[in-house]
Amino acid sequence: MRRLLSATLAVLALIVLGSVRPSLGASPRASATVRGRVDIRRPLDAPAPRPGVADLGHDPLFQPGDRRRAVVYFETAPQPAFEDSGELRATLRQEHETFVPHVLAIRTGTVVDFPNLDPIYHNVFSLSKTRAFDLGRYAKGHSKAVRFDEPGIVRVFCDIHSHMSAFILVFAHRFFAVTDEQGAYRIDRVPSGTYTVTAWYEGVAQQSRQVTVPQAGETVDLDFALR
Repeated sequence: MRRLLSATLAVLALIVLGSVRPSLGASPRASATVRGRVDIRRPLDAPAPRPGVADLGHDPLFQPGDRRRAVVYFETAPQPAFEDSGELRATLRQEHETFVPHVLAIRTGTVVDFPNLDPIYHNVFSLSKTRAFDLGRYAKGHSKAVRFDEPGIVRVFCDIHSHMSAFILVFAHRFFAVTDEQGAYRIDRVPSGTYTVTAWYEGVAQQSRQVTVPQAGETVDLDFALR
C-alpha cells in the first residue's frame, strides 16, 4: 500500500511540474529566428596607422575579409530574455600583428583573454569609457584577461604597433550576432513581439529596422544595406 501511495505521489509530482514548466521561461519551440544579410557598401580602406617607431619599414598585414564583419543586435531585449548562462569567456588573440577577430561581440560579465601568438611583444590597451585598461608588455605564449561588466563599445589597440586595432561590443542581453564572411547572421530563440534591430559597422555606418516576430517556430528574414 505504501509503495502504491509513493508511486502515485511521484506521478502527481511529475504532472504538476510539467504543468507549470511553461511559466518558468520560453522553451526552444516557443521562439523564432531572425536571420538575414548585411550588405556593406562603403569603400574598404586600410586602417591609417599612427606613427610609431616599431612600424618603421613595416607593411602591416591587412585582412579585408575580417574587417567586413558587422554586428546585428536588438536595441532592447525581450522580457524573458535574461538568462544565467554561467561563466562567460571569449578570446581576442594577437596574431601576425593583427587582432583576431577584428570585431568581437560579447555579453556583460564576459572575461576576454588576450593571448599573444606572435614572436614579439605586444601591449594591449583601451581608453574607452566602457572599459579602460592597459595590460602592459608581454611576450609570445603569454596571455592576460579583462572582464567587461558594462555595456558599450570598446576600442582596443596595441601601444607598440599602431596599425593594430579591434572593436569589442558589450551587450546586456544575448540578442546579437556577428556576420560571417558572406555577411550572413542568425539570432535564435527570439520570443514573439515587435523589436527594433540595428546593424552596426566599424562605428561609421549603421541602420535600424523594425521587425515583428510571429509565433513559435517561424523564421523572419531581415536584411540591411550599410552605406
